[in-house]
Amino acid sequence: MISTGKVIKYGNNVDTDVIIPARYLNSSEPEFLAAHCMEDLDSKFHEKVKPGDLIVAGENFGCGSSREHAPAAIKASGISVVIAKSFARIFYRNSINIGLAIVECPAAADEIADGDEVSVDFSTGVITDKTTGKEYQSEPFPEFIQNIISAGGLVEAVKKGVVG
Repeated sequence: MISTGKVIKYGNNVDTDVIIPARYLNSSEPEFLAAHCMEDLDSKFHEKVKPGDLIVAGENFGCGSSREHAPAAIKASGISVVIAKSFARIFYRNSINIGLAIVECPAAADEIADGDEVSVDFSTGVITDKTTGKEYQSEPFPEFIQNIISAGGLVEAVKKGVVG
């Protein structure tokens, strides 16, 4: 499984309150969440994001509350993968559960620039910055996590019988 897109870059400690502000938590509708994703951090996010794009960020991405709305909003906006130096653990788990690919790779997070075209091969863990030609090695996803992401999340993976 390979994902390719343009990068939208953020810094450290991007918390769930700026990923999807609390005032929008009255809905779980993906389109509604996508329309308000990142708006308190980046008011132009919903205008610039295209299906398949990637977020690259610093340390502790997804810190804050344990709301599943945050990774759901990112996924619904069209982001195919988030690359960061590190993730808040509950955000990491929520992301896998809803089928949002997330990759920890400090070197890539430091060096990849906003607007670069990047591809991620989930089975090998290779991140390629197509703009600069530089490659980075992250930990590849185990097959069962690839199955969860491909299925669209844990619930769908169980329904389809691709995880037990």
